Amino acid sequence: MPFPSSPERDRPWVMRTYAGHSSPAESNALYRRNLAKGQTGLSVAFDLPTQTGYDPDDELAVGEVGKVGVPVTHLGDMRALFDGIPLDEMNTSMTINATAMWLLALYQVVAEENGHDVAALAGTTQNDIIKEYLSRGTYVFPPGPSMRLVTDMVAYTVTALPRWNPVNICSYHLQEAGATPVQEIAYAMCTAIAVLDSVRDSGQVPPERFGEVVARISFFVNAGVRFVEEMCKMRAFTQLWDELTEERYGVQDPTLRRFRYGVQVNSLGLTEAQPENNVARIVLEMLAVTLSRDARARAVQLPAWNEALGLPRPWDQQWSLRLQQVLAHETDLLEYEDLFTGSVVVEQQVAELVAGARAEIARVEEMGGAVAAVESGYMKGQLVGSLAQRRRRIESGEDVVVGVNRFQTTEPSPLTADLDGAITVVDPAVEAAACAAVRTWRDRRDPEPVRAALDALRTAAAGDANLMAATLDCARAGVTTGEWAGVLRAVFGEYRAPTGVAAASAGPADATLAEVRERVRATGAELGRRLRLLVGKPGLDGHSNGAEQIAVRARDAGFEVVYQGIRLTPAQIVSAAVEEDVHVVGLSVLSGSHLQVVPAVLRGLRAAGLDDVPVVVGGIVPDADARLLREQGVARVFTPKDFGLTDIMGQIVDVVRAANGL
Repeated sequence: MPFPSSPERDRPWVMRTYAGHSSPAESNALYRRNLAKGQTGLSVAFDLPTQTGYDPDDELAVGEVGKVGVPVTHLGDMRALFDGIPLDEMNTSMTINATAMWLLALYQVVAEENGHDVAALAGTTQNDIIKEYLSRGTYVFPPGPSMRLVTDMVAYTVTALPRWNPVNICSYHLQEAGATPVQEIAYAMCTAIAVLDSVRDSGQVPPERFGEVVARISFFVNAGVRFVEEMCKMRAFTQLWDELTEERYGVQDPTLRRFRYGVQVNSLGLTEAQPENNVARIVLEMLAVTLSRDARARAVQLPAWNEALGLPRPWDQQWSLRLQQVLAHETDLLEYEDLFTGSVVVEQQVAELVAGARAEIARVEEMGGAVAAVESGYMKGQLVGSLAQRRRRIESGEDVVVGVNRFQTTEPSPLTADLDGAITVVDPAVEAAACAAVRTWRDRRDPEPVRAALDALRTAAAGDANLMAATLDCARAGVTTGEWAGVLRAVFGEYRAPTGVAAASAGPADATLAEVRERVRATGAELGRRLRLLVGKPGLDGHSNGAEQIAVRARDAGFEVVYQGIRLTPAQIVSAAVEEDVHVVGLSVLSGSHLQVVPAVLRGLRAAGLDDVPVVVGGIVPDADARLLREQGVARVFTPKDFGLTDIMGQIVDVVRAANGL
């Protein structure tokens, strides 16, 4: 569907909703409905197995298929996902990182099959692997090989897909992981430097065409509710990018240096308590990245008001789309020059942000750049510490969150009168169907082209050839996502990033934390040793912010904390509980797989003779699911409304005491 025919001022940004769930066919139907409602681009959400390179029938994929996005396992799935949608008329954003090369290859092959000119394809693969080590956790390979995949994609697209953005540097998740505006700007710029230096040093792009590389780098940022700060952040981003690309890379054409960015406004600030307030937050955050013409977003996607409750319904996504359309088509926002030019307040704030970001960029560069700062744990530790400080300010009331820590009295909301119906629930049959479908796909394909394509990929990965050609051949041969990633895992190895927990603290203990700390000490004394808490992240859910904050606060409260990071099987968590002889197991699940992975851990603990070790769960868990988990033996279920981490620590002490008859 082409953009609506209207004056340029009426369509300053691509309007998207981030969408995908259950199956390619279901997601295709959703995309068609959204396009019919006036959406002007597609933003594809992939499920966690697709993002981390597993097929639906892999052990680690249990409970994760179709939950946070659409499963795309092979060329047939990509065909179904975009069936009837003219890819040469679309601007398609794909939120994919570790397996970005694979998904782009599938997309290109589908376009070829439909007779489209590949050179005309427009869109974006996020492909920002650095932030995955820092915030979202869907990395697969070590940083070095991961950067090679990014570099090869950039070099390939400059020639073959000149309208495609091969890298969308994503500071969005950095803010959700705790980044201050200065850190968000600095670490995004450090990532850009790492990518551009790698492409330049690879020799795959002639120096005279390097400006084209710079022009195809886009950014994806977060807009929080602090309107002035966020708007100034975008002006600072724009200034620094222009300086960096001219001074470091010698790009003289100002059109190639343009800072091009899209926005997903903040989801971290959406509240489960009084969720109707989220609509006001979303609108203010959207204004921060559209009201300033000189730093206006090129694409905007809005979360739904109820994302803190669970997976939004189509109606909820429509509401978010309508918010954009009212702003773009009913207001006079787009009719004037920049409203903030010459503002003393804005200029001062921008100058402060630029100075702070320059200093932090210099600090990272002294360490050897973004990759080195990932491997050392420096950047991750900074983010965990910043988020711990933010949580402390909310708990103390220093930072006000309406409906959460102030103005909590409320009338019953008709929007949440039926909580079980206020979100979309993925049918459990989806996973079984996906597993059956991929087995059928494997059985029906010609095995010889698959074997040859995987052998060629293995050879290319072991050498220094650009991996895009071998990946395209794998896509055409019918290779699956798990098979493609499996070959690269065998060559490159896997990686477990630093957690950042060791060096982080929420700050000095207040009276409430001191009281809980004494209870932890006393209970440990009664049991004969210090209380030990295992924090576990089962399944493929890489959103580790909550788990890390629990680990930090538990340590500050006096617990001995065992936290091994993300992407563990239930069996590995049970094994850790046995080996570490823990008093309590805390499971963090934000992907919606809680009804599969949590019972698996409970069964494993019982089989290991640890029936007396209580289990608590935290995550986005609907009330009905929380009841089911408690019925199966979970001692407590914490959701986003339980924002007081110190109170959670106190409840965990209660659980331990009850389990031990104290």
